[in-house]
Amino acid sequence: MKKLKIVSISSEIHPFAKSGGLADVARSLPKSIKRLGHDVICVAPFYGKIIDKKKHDLKEIYHDVDIYLNSKDKLKVNYWRGYSMHGLPVYFVECKKYFSKRKNLYGSNHENARFLVFNVAALKLISLLKFEADIVQCHDWQTGLIPFYLRTEFRYSKTLRKAKTIFTIHNLIFQFGKNWWEVSHDKKDFGRSRLPHLNNPKLEYINFAKRAILSADAISTVSEKYRDEIMTRKFGQDLHRILKNRKKRLFGIVNGISYTTCNPKKDDSIFKKYDCKDIDLKKFNKKYVQQKFKLPVEPNTPLVCTTSRITFQKGFDLITKIIDKVVRHDVQIIIIGSGDKNFINPLKKVAKKYPKKLIIIPSHKENQKYETLIFAGSDFFLLPSHYEPCGINQLKAMRYGCIPIVRKVGGLNDTVSNYNPTTRKGTGFSFSSYDEFSLFGTITRALEAYKYKGVWKEIAVRCMMESNSWEIPAKKYIKLYRKVMKIDDKKKK
Repeated sequence: MKKLKIVSISSEIHPFAKSGGLADVARSLPKSIKRLGHDVICVAPFYGKIIDKKKHDLKEIYHDVDIYLNSKDKLKVNYWRGYSMHGLPVYFVECKKYFSKRKNLYGSNHENARFLVFNVAALKLISLLKFEADIVQCHDWQTGLIPFYLRTEFRYSKTLRKAKTIFTIHNLIFQFGKNWWEVSHDKKDFGRSRLPHLNNPKLEYINFAKRAILSADAISTVSEKYRDEIMTRKFGQDLHRILKNRKKRLFGIVNGISYTTCNPKKDDSIFKKYDCKDIDLKKFNKKYVQQKFKLPVEPNTPLVCTTSRITFQKGFDLITKIIDKVVRHDVQIIIIGSGDKNFINPLKKVAKKYPKKLIIIPSHKENQKYETLIFAGSDFFLLPSHYEPCGINQLKAMRYGCIPIVRKVGGLNDTVSNYNPTTRKGTGFSFSSYDEFSLFGTITRALEAYKYKGVWKEIAVRCMMESNSWEIPAKKYIKLYRKVMKIDDKKKK
Protein backbone atom coordinates (compact mmCIF):
# COMPACT_ATOMS: atom_id res chain seq x y z
CA MET A 1 0.00 0.00 0.00
CA LYS A 2 1.02 3.61 -0.52
CA LYS A 3 3.54 4.99 1.97
CA LEU A 4 1.95 7.95 3.73
CA LYS A 5 3.49 11.36 4.38
CA ILE A 6 2.48 12.54 7.85
CA VAL A 7 3.10 15.74 9.81
CA SER A 8 2.69 15.56 13.60
CA ILE A 9 2.30 18.99 15.20
CA SER A 10 2.31 19.51 18.97
CA SER A 11 3.14 22.14 21.57
CA GLU A 12 5.65 19.86 23.29
CA ILE A 13 7.66 16.75 22.49
CA HIS A 14 9.86 14.64 24.72
CA PRO A 15 12.82 14.78 25.32
CA PHE A 16 13.11 18.36 24.05
CA ALA A 17 10.31 19.94 26.13
CA LYS A 18 7.73 18.30 28.38
CA SER A 19 5.03 19.28 30.84
CA GLY A 20 2.94 16.10 30.74
CA GLY A 21 1.78 13.07 28.80
CA LEU A 22 1.23 15.02 25.57
CA ALA A 23 5.01 15.20 25.08
CA ASP A 24 5.29 11.41 25.40
CA VAL A 25 2.56 10.83 22.82
CA ALA A 26 4.06 13.42 20.45
CA ARG A 27 7.33 11.51 20.62
CA SER A 28 6.22 7.87 20.68
CA LEU A 29 3.38 7.84 18.14
CA PRO A 30 5.44 9.33 15.25
CA LYS A 31 8.32 6.96 16.05
CA SER A 32 6.01 3.95 15.88
CA ILE A 33 4.45 5.18 12.63
CA LYS A 34 7.94 5.73 11.21
CA ARG A 35 8.89 2.14 12.14
CA LEU A 36 5.84 0.97 10.16
CA GLY A 37 7.50 2.41 7.06
CA HIS A 38 5.85 5.81 6.66
CA ASP A 39 7.42 9.24 6.11
CA VAL A 40 6.93 11.37 9.23
CA ILE A 41 8.05 14.80 10.42
CA CYS A 42 7.28 16.53 13.73
CA VAL A 43 6.85 20.26 14.41
CA ALA A 44 6.93 22.00 17.80
CA PRO A 45 7.73 25.44 19.25
CA PHE A 46 11.30 26.25 20.25
CA TYR A 47 11.21 27.27 23.92
CA GLY A 48 14.35 29.38 24.24
CA LYS A 49 14.81 28.96 28.01
CA ILE A 50 13.99 25.25 28.06
CA ILE A 51 15.40 23.53 24.95
CA ASP A 52 19.19 23.12 24.82
CA LYS A 53 20.34 23.48 21.20
CA LYS A 54 23.78 22.00 21.85
CA LYS A 55 22.53 19.06 23.90
CA HIS A 56 20.05 18.05 21.18
CA ASP A 57 22.39 18.99 18.32
CA LEU A 58 19.86 21.33 16.69
CA LYS A 59 20.77 22.96 13.38
CA GLU A 60 19.23 26.16 12.04
CA ILE A 61 17.74 25.52 8.59
CA TYR A 62 15.85 28.78 7.86
CA HIS A 63 16.59 32.24 9.26
CA ASP A 64 14.43 35.38 9.46
CA VAL A 65 11.50 33.96 7.51
CA ASP A 66 8.60 36.40 7.11
CA ILE A 67 5.33 35.08 8.51
CA TYR A 68 2.15 36.86 7.42
CA LEU A 69 -0.58 36.29 9.98
CA ASN A 70 -3.17 38.45 8.20
CA SER A 71 -3.31 41.67 6.18
CA LYS A 72 -1.87 43.64 9.09
CA ASP A 73 0.40 41.41 11.22
CA LYS A 74 3.79 40.16 10.11
CA LEU A 75 6.80 38.86 12.02
CA LYS A 76 10.00 36.89 11.46
CA VAL A 77 10.79 33.40 12.71
CA ASN A 78 13.68 30.94 12.53
CA TYR A 79 13.45 27.19 12.05
CA TRP A 80 15.66 24.57 13.67
CA ARG A 81 15.95 20.84 13.09
CA GLY A 82 16.80 17.96 15.37
CA TYR A 83 15.98 14.26 15.34
CA SER A 84 13.76 12.08 17.50
CA MET A 85 15.33 8.98 15.93
CA HIS A 86 17.21 8.21 12.74
CA GLY A 87 15.13 9.42 9.80
CA LEU A 88 12.56 11.20 11.97
CA PRO A 89 13.22 14.98 11.99
CA VAL A 90 11.74 17.31 14.59
CA TYR A 91 11.43 20.91 13.40
CA PHE A 92 11.22 23.81 15.83
CA VAL A 93 9.66 27.22 15.29
CA GLU A 94 11.77 29.90 16.97
CA CYS A 95 9.99 33.18 17.71
CA LYS A 96 11.81 34.86 20.57
CA LYS A 97 9.02 37.31 21.38
CA TYR A 98 6.54 34.53 22.11
CA PHE A 99 8.56 31.43 23.03
CA SER A 100 11.88 32.52 24.53
CA LYS A 101 10.95 34.72 27.48
CA ARG A 102 9.54 32.15 29.91
CA LYS A 103 10.93 29.20 31.87
CA ASN A 104 7.55 27.45 31.62
CA LEU A 105 5.89 26.10 28.50
CA TYR A 106 2.53 27.69 29.28
CA GLY A 107 0.90 30.28 31.49
CA SER A 108 1.25 33.65 29.75
CA ASN A 109 -1.57 36.17 29.43
CA HIS A 110 -1.49 35.89 25.65
CA GLU A 111 -1.46 32.13 25.04
CA ASN A 112 -3.75 32.39 22.03
CA ALA A 113 -1.45 34.89 20.31
CA ARG A 114 1.56 32.65 20.97
CA PHE A 115 0.01 29.57 19.46
CA LEU A 116 -1.65 31.39 16.57
CA VAL A 117 1.86 32.44 15.56
CA PHE A 118 3.06 28.85 15.99
CA ASN A 119 0.19 27.45 13.89
CA VAL A 120 0.84 29.79 10.96
CA ALA A 121 4.61 29.27 11.22
CA ALA A 122 4.16 25.48 11.23
CA LEU A 123 2.12 25.61 8.02
CA LYS A 124 4.68 27.94 6.46
CA LEU A 125 7.43 25.46 7.36
CA ILE A 126 5.65 22.58 5.63
CA SER A 127 5.47 24.73 2.49
CA LEU A 128 9.16 25.65 2.74
CA LEU A 129 10.07 21.98 3.06
CA LYS A 130 7.79 21.13 0.12
CA PHE A 131 6.55 18.23 2.22
CA GLU A 132 3.36 17.24 0.39
CA ALA A 133 1.59 15.77 3.38
CA ASP A 134 -1.24 13.27 3.17
CA ILE A 135 -2.09 13.82 6.84
CA VAL A 136 -1.49 16.69 9.25
CA GLN A 137 -2.16 15.46 12.79
CA CYS A 138 -2.75 18.29 15.26
CA HIS A 139 -2.40 17.48 18.95
CA ASP A 140 -4.62 19.36 21.42
CA TRP A 141 -5.87 22.94 21.44
CA GLN A 142 -2.48 24.60 20.87
CA THR A 143 -2.60 23.34 17.26
CA GLY A 144 -6.35 23.81 16.80
CA LEU A 145 -6.23 26.64 14.27
CA ILE A 146 -4.36 24.52 11.72
CA PRO A 147 -7.49 22.67 10.44
CA PHE A 148 -9.26 26.05 10.36
CA TYR A 149 -6.44 27.67 8.37
CA LEU A 150 -6.34 24.79 5.89
CA ARG A 151 -10.04 25.43 5.21
CA THR A 152 -9.48 29.20 4.84
CA GLU A 153 -6.23 31.13 4.29
CA PHE A 154 -4.12 28.10 3.28
CA ARG A 155 -6.71 26.34 1.11
CA TYR A 156 -4.82 27.28 -2.05
CA SER A 157 -1.40 26.06 -0.84
CA LYS A 158 0.21 23.88 -3.51
CA THR A 159 2.03 21.82 -0.90
CA LEU A 160 -0.95 21.32 1.42
CA ARG A 161 -3.87 21.18 -0.99
CA LYS A 162 -4.22 17.40 -0.62
CA ALA A 163 -3.57 17.23 3.12
CA LYS A 164 -6.26 15.88 5.43
CA THR A 165 -6.32 17.01 9.05
CA ILE A 166 -6.77 14.92 12.19
CA PHE A 167 -7.40 16.88 15.39
CA THR A 168 -6.48 14.75 18.42
CA ILE A 169 -8.12 15.67 21.72
CA HIS A 170 -5.92 14.70 24.66
CA ASN A 171 -7.99 16.54 27.28
CA LEU A 172 -11.09 18.49 26.26
CA ILE A 173 -11.06 20.66 29.35
CA PHE A 174 -8.25 22.63 27.68
CA GLN A 175 -9.70 24.48 24.68
CA PHE A 176 -7.69 27.70 24.40
CA GLY A 177 -5.46 29.92 26.53
CA LYS A 178 -8.11 30.63 29.19
CA ASN A 179 -10.51 28.55 31.26
CA TRP A 180 -13.46 28.25 28.87
CA TRP A 181 -16.02 28.09 31.72
CA GLU A 182 -14.95 31.52 32.99
CA VAL A 183 -15.74 33.25 29.68
CA SER A 184 -19.04 35.15 29.58
CA HIS A 185 -21.54 34.32 26.85
CA ASP A 186 -21.03 37.61 25.00
CA LYS A 187 -17.30 36.85 24.63
CA LYS A 188 -17.64 33.22 23.53
CA ASP A 189 -16.25 32.20 20.15
CA PHE A 190 -18.81 30.54 17.89
CA GLY A 191 -16.09 29.24 15.62
CA ARG A 192 -16.95 30.73 12.23
CA SER A 193 -15.79 34.35 12.27
CA ARG A 194 -12.53 35.74 10.90
CA LEU A 195 -9.65 35.73 13.37
CA PRO A 196 -8.89 39.02 15.15
CA HIS A 197 -5.56 40.76 14.63
CA LEU A 198 -2.66 39.84 16.88
CA ASN A 199 -3.02 42.76 19.31
CA ASN A 200 -6.79 42.62 19.47
CA PRO A 201 -7.93 41.50 22.99
CA LYS A 202 -10.69 39.44 21.32
CA LEU A 203 -8.02 37.04 20.06
CA GLU A 204 -7.59 35.61 23.56
CA TYR A 205 -11.20 34.38 23.48
CA ILE A 206 -10.90 32.45 20.22
CA ASN A 207 -11.67 28.79 20.94
CA PHE A 208 -8.95 26.81 19.15
CA ALA A 209 -10.45 23.41 20.01
CA LYS A 210 -13.92 24.36 18.79
CA ARG A 211 -12.56 25.59 15.46
CA ALA A 212 -10.53 22.42 15.06
CA ILE A 213 -13.57 20.21 15.73
CA LEU A 214 -15.62 22.15 13.18
CA SER A 215 -12.87 22.18 10.53
CA ALA A 216 -10.86 18.95 10.82
CA ASP A 217 -11.41 16.08 8.42
CA ALA A 218 -11.52 13.78 11.45
CA ILE A 219 -11.32 14.12 15.22
CA SER A 220 -9.66 11.50 17.37
CA THR A 221 -9.33 11.15 21.08
CA VAL A 222 -7.23 8.95 23.28
CA SER A 223 -9.65 6.17 24.22
CA GLU A 224 -12.87 4.67 22.91
CA LYS A 225 -14.77 5.33 26.13
CA TYR A 226 -13.68 8.98 26.23
CA ARG A 227 -14.87 9.31 22.62
CA ASP A 228 -18.37 8.35 23.77
CA GLU A 229 -18.19 10.42 26.96
CA ILE A 230 -17.31 13.74 25.31
CA MET A 231 -20.54 13.64 23.31
CA THR A 232 -22.46 13.97 26.60
CA ARG A 233 -23.15 17.09 28.62
CA LYS A 234 -21.34 15.64 31.65
CA PHE A 235 -17.98 15.18 29.92
CA GLY A 236 -18.31 17.31 26.78
CA GLN A 237 -16.98 20.54 28.32
CA ASP A 238 -19.68 22.55 26.52
CA LEU A 239 -18.59 21.17 23.12
CA HIS A 240 -20.69 18.01 23.25
CA ARG A 241 -23.23 19.27 20.69
CA ILE A 242 -20.75 19.93 17.90
CA LEU A 243 -18.94 16.68 18.70
CA LYS A 244 -22.20 14.78 18.47
CA ASN A 245 -22.92 16.47 15.14
CA ARG A 246 -19.59 15.14 13.86
CA LYS A 247 -19.77 11.71 15.51
CA LYS A 248 -19.22 9.93 12.17
CA ARG A 249 -15.83 11.65 12.03
CA LEU A 250 -15.02 11.13 15.73
CA PHE A 251 -12.80 8.18 16.68
CA GLY A 252 -11.25 6.80 19.87
CA ILE A 253 -7.80 5.20 19.94
CA VAL A 254 -6.15 4.25 23.23
CA ASN A 255 -2.59 5.51 23.72
CA GLY A 256 0.28 3.11 24.22
CA ILE A 257 3.50 3.05 26.21
CA SER A 258 7.11 2.57 25.20
CA TYR A 259 8.18 -1.02 25.77
CA THR A 260 11.77 0.18 25.55
CA THR A 261 11.63 2.57 28.51
CA CYS A 262 8.90 0.68 30.41
CA ASN A 263 10.52 -2.72 30.66
CA PRO A 264 11.20 -4.26 34.08
CA LYS A 265 13.59 -6.74 32.44
CA LYS A 266 15.90 -3.92 31.26
CA ASP A 267 15.07 -0.96 33.53
CA ASP A 268 18.26 0.27 35.22
CA SER A 269 16.30 2.46 37.64
CA ILE A 270 14.80 -0.49 39.54
CA PHE A 271 16.65 -2.54 42.16
CA LYS A 272 16.07 -6.03 40.74
CA LYS A 273 15.14 -6.70 37.11
CA TYR A 274 12.38 -9.21 36.34
CA ASP A 275 9.63 -10.19 33.91
CA CYS A 276 6.32 -12.03 34.08
CA LYS A 277 8.11 -15.40 34.26
CA ASP A 278 10.01 -14.47 37.41
CA ILE A 279 7.60 -12.00 39.01
CA ASP A 280 8.59 -13.31 42.44
CA LEU A 281 11.68 -11.06 42.09
CA LYS A 282 9.35 -8.09 42.66
CA LYS A 283 9.71 -8.75 46.39
CA PHE A 284 13.31 -7.47 46.28
CA ASN A 285 12.13 -4.23 44.71
CA LYS A 286 9.44 -3.95 47.36
CA LYS A 287 11.97 -4.34 50.15
CA TYR A 288 14.25 -1.76 48.53
CA VAL A 289 11.41 0.76 48.16
CA GLN A 290 10.29 0.24 51.76
CA GLN A 291 13.84 0.82 52.99
CA LYS A 292 14.45 3.82 50.72
CA PHE A 293 11.32 5.65 51.84
CA LYS A 294 11.66 4.63 55.50
CA LEU A 295 8.66 2.33 55.64
CA PRO A 296 8.74 -0.83 57.79
CA VAL A 297 10.06 -3.76 55.74
CA GLU A 298 6.94 -5.92 55.76
CA PRO A 299 6.81 -8.32 52.77
CA ASN A 300 3.21 -9.35 53.53
CA THR A 301 1.84 -5.82 53.91
CA PRO A 302 0.34 -4.59 50.62
CA LEU A 303 2.08 -1.52 49.20
CA VAL A 304 -0.18 0.86 47.24
CA CYS A 305 1.22 3.69 45.11
CA THR A 306 -0.16 6.56 43.11
CA THR A 307 1.92 8.63 40.70
CA SER A 308 -0.08 11.46 39.17
CA ARG A 309 -0.95 15.10 39.48
CA ILE A 310 -2.69 15.71 42.80
CA THR A 311 -5.86 17.26 41.42
CA PHE A 312 -9.63 16.91 41.42
CA GLN A 313 -9.46 15.26 37.98
CA LYS A 314 -7.38 12.40 39.39
CA GLY A 315 -9.88 11.71 42.18
CA PHE A 316 -7.95 13.19 45.07
CA ASP A 317 -11.08 14.68 46.62
CA LEU A 318 -12.18 11.08 47.19
CA ILE A 319 -8.75 9.96 48.36
CA THR A 320 -8.52 12.72 50.98
CA LYS A 321 -11.96 11.76 52.33
CA ILE A 322 -11.01 8.14 53.02
CA ILE A 323 -7.23 8.15 53.48
CA ASP A 324 -7.46 8.28 57.28
CA LYS A 325 -9.64 5.14 57.26
CA VAL A 326 -7.55 3.30 54.66
CA VAL A 327 -4.28 3.65 56.58
CA ARG A 328 -5.87 1.99 59.62
CA HIS A 329 -5.76 -1.23 57.60
CA ASP A 330 -2.62 -3.32 57.18
CA VAL A 331 -1.36 -1.27 54.24
CA GLN A 332 1.41 1.09 53.15
CA ILE A 333 0.83 3.93 50.68
CA ILE A 334 3.27 6.02 48.62
CA ILE A 335 1.97 9.09 46.78
CA ILE A 336 4.32 10.82 44.36
CA GLY A 337 2.94 13.97 42.76
CA SER A 338 2.35 17.70 42.95
CA GLY A 339 -0.68 19.87 42.41
CA ASP A 340 -3.55 21.29 44.46
CA LYS A 341 -2.61 22.26 48.02
CA ASN A 342 -6.22 21.73 49.07
CA PHE A 343 -5.53 18.01 48.66
CA ILE A 344 -1.81 17.92 49.44
CA ASN A 345 -2.11 19.56 52.88
CA PRO A 346 -4.74 17.10 54.26
CA LEU A 347 -2.65 14.20 52.92
CA LYS A 348 0.45 15.55 54.66
CA LYS A 349 -1.47 15.78 57.95
CA VAL A 350 -2.40 12.09 57.72
CA ALA A 351 1.18 11.21 56.72
CA LYS A 352 2.44 13.02 59.82
CA LYS A 353 -0.03 11.06 61.94
CA TYR A 354 0.87 7.73 60.30
CA PRO A 355 4.52 8.09 59.17
CA LYS A 356 4.93 4.32 58.86
CA LYS A 357 1.86 4.00 56.68
CA LEU A 358 1.77 6.99 54.29
CA ILE A 359 4.58 8.72 52.38
CA ILE A 360 4.10 11.87 50.26
CA ILE A 361 6.84 12.59 47.70
CA PRO A 362 6.83 15.91 45.76
CA SER A 363 6.97 15.35 42.00
CA HIS A 364 9.85 17.50 40.84
CA LYS A 365 12.42 16.50 38.21
CA GLU A 366 14.74 14.84 40.71
CA ASN A 367 11.98 12.57 41.99
CA GLN A 368 10.49 11.61 38.61
CA LYS A 369 13.21 8.98 38.26
CA TYR A 370 11.50 7.07 41.11
CA GLU A 371 8.35 6.38 39.09
CA THR A 372 9.19 2.94 37.65
CA LEU A 373 11.10 2.02 40.83
CA ILE A 374 7.89 2.59 42.80
CA PHE A 375 5.84 0.62 40.25
CA ALA A 376 8.35 -2.24 40.53
CA GLY A 377 8.12 -2.22 44.32
CA SER A 378 4.38 -1.70 44.75
CA ASP A 379 1.58 -4.24 44.73
CA PHE A 380 -1.22 -1.86 43.65
CA PHE A 381 -1.60 1.38 41.70
CA LEU A 382 -4.40 3.78 42.71
CA LEU A 383 -6.11 6.17 40.24
CA PRO A 384 -9.82 6.88 40.99
CA SER A 385 -10.18 9.64 38.39
CA HIS A 386 -13.21 11.87 38.04
CA TYR A 387 -12.50 11.81 34.30
CA GLU A 388 -9.55 10.31 32.43
CA PRO A 389 -9.21 10.69 28.64
CA CYS A 390 -6.71 7.83 28.50
CA GLY A 391 -4.28 7.53 31.37
CA ILE A 392 -0.75 6.33 30.83
CA ASN A 393 0.36 5.56 34.36
CA GLN A 394 -1.98 2.61 34.81
CA LEU A 395 -0.44 1.09 31.65
CA LYS A 396 3.06 1.64 33.00
CA ALA A 397 2.10 0.19 36.39
CA MET A 398 0.61 -2.91 34.78
CA ARG A 399 3.82 -3.41 32.82
CA TYR A 400 5.59 -3.75 36.19
CA GLY A 401 3.00 -6.11 37.69
CA CYS A 402 1.48 -3.35 39.81
CA ILE A 403 -2.27 -4.02 39.85
CA PRO A 404 -4.51 -0.98 39.17
CA ILE A 405 -7.35 0.19 41.40
CA VAL A 406 -9.31 2.60 39.20
CA ARG A 407 -12.67 4.08 38.34
CA LYS A 408 -14.51 2.87 35.23
CA VAL A 409 -14.13 6.06 33.23
CA GLY A 410 -12.46 7.03 29.96
CA GLY A 411 -9.27 5.16 29.17
CA LEU A 412 -9.24 3.49 32.57
CA ASN A 413 -12.41 1.66 31.55
CA ASP A 414 -10.81 0.60 28.26
CA THR A 415 -7.53 -0.64 29.73
CA VAL A 416 -8.45 -2.23 33.09
CA SER A 417 -10.96 -5.07 33.46
CA ASN A 418 -12.50 -5.61 36.89
CA TYR A 419 -11.37 -8.80 38.65
CA ASN A 420 -14.11 -11.39 39.03
CA PRO A 421 -13.29 -13.92 41.81
CA THR A 422 -15.74 -16.45 40.33
CA THR A 423 -14.23 -16.57 36.85
CA ARG A 424 -10.79 -15.46 38.11
CA LYS A 425 -10.54 -13.07 35.18
CA GLY A 426 -9.57 -9.41 35.20
CA THR A 427 -6.55 -7.12 35.39
CA GLY A 428 -7.49 -4.86 38.28
CA PHE A 429 -10.16 -3.57 40.63
CA SER A 430 -12.60 -0.94 39.42
CA PHE A 431 -15.79 0.87 40.42
CA SER A 432 -18.34 3.10 38.67
CA SER A 433 -20.01 5.60 41.04
CA TYR A 434 -17.90 8.62 41.84
CA ASP A 435 -18.13 8.57 45.64
CA GLU A 436 -15.83 7.75 48.53
CA PHE A 437 -17.86 4.69 49.58
CA SER A 438 -17.34 2.98 46.21
CA LEU A 439 -13.63 3.80 46.29
CA PHE A 440 -13.20 2.54 49.84
CA GLY A 441 -15.05 -0.68 49.00
CA THR A 442 -12.87 -1.27 45.93
CA ILE A 443 -9.65 -0.70 47.89
CA THR A 444 -10.94 -3.13 50.52
CA ARG A 445 -11.63 -5.75 47.80
CA ALA A 446 -8.09 -5.36 46.49
CA LEU A 447 -6.51 -5.63 49.94
CA GLU A 448 -8.61 -8.72 50.66
CA ALA A 449 -7.49 -10.36 47.40
CA TYR A 450 -3.87 -9.66 48.33
CA LYS A 451 -4.21 -12.02 51.30
CA TYR A 452 -4.39 -14.85 48.76
CA LYS A 453 -0.93 -14.65 47.23
CA GLY A 454 -1.80 -16.97 44.37
CA VAL A 455 -4.68 -14.69 43.34
CA TRP A 456 -2.52 -11.55 43.50
CA LYS A 457 0.25 -13.20 41.49
CA GLU A 458 -2.19 -14.44 38.87
CA ILE A 459 -3.61 -10.93 38.34
CA ALA A 460 -0.16 -9.31 38.36
CA VAL A 461 1.17 -11.71 35.73
CA ARG A 462 -1.91 -11.07 33.61
CA CYS A 463 -1.25 -7.32 33.87
CA MET A 464 2.33 -7.78 32.70
CA MET A 465 1.19 -9.87 29.74
CA GLU A 466 -1.27 -7.20 28.51
CA SER A 467 -0.18 -5.76 25.17
CA ASN A 468 -0.09 -1.95 25.33
CA SER A 469 2.86 -1.05 23.11
CA TRP A 470 2.69 1.96 20.79
CA GLU A 471 2.70 -0.32 17.74
CA ILE A 472 -0.99 -1.12 18.32
CA PRO A 473 -2.35 2.48 18.31
CA ALA A 474 0.10 3.38 15.52
CA LYS A 475 -1.49 0.74 13.26
CA LYS A 476 -4.96 1.99 14.22
CA TYR A 477 -3.97 5.56 13.32
CA ILE A 478 -2.68 4.42 9.94
CA LYS A 479 -6.07 2.80 9.29
CA LEU A 480 -7.77 6.03 10.36
CA TYR A 481 -5.57 8.13 8.05
CA ARG A 482 -6.40 5.89 5.10
CA LYS A 483 -10.10 5.91 5.98
CA VAL A 484 -10.22 9.72 6.03
CA MET A 485 -8.38 9.93 2.72
CA LYS A 486 -10.70 7.34 1.18
CA ILE A 487 -13.90 9.02 2.43
CA ASP A 488 -12.93 12.38 0.97
CA ASP A 489 -11.73 10.82 -2.31
CA LYS A 490 -15.16 9.20 -2.70
CA LYS A 491 -16.85 12.55 -2.08
CA LYS A 492 -14.78 14.18 -4.81
CA LYS A 493 -15.78 11.44 -7.27
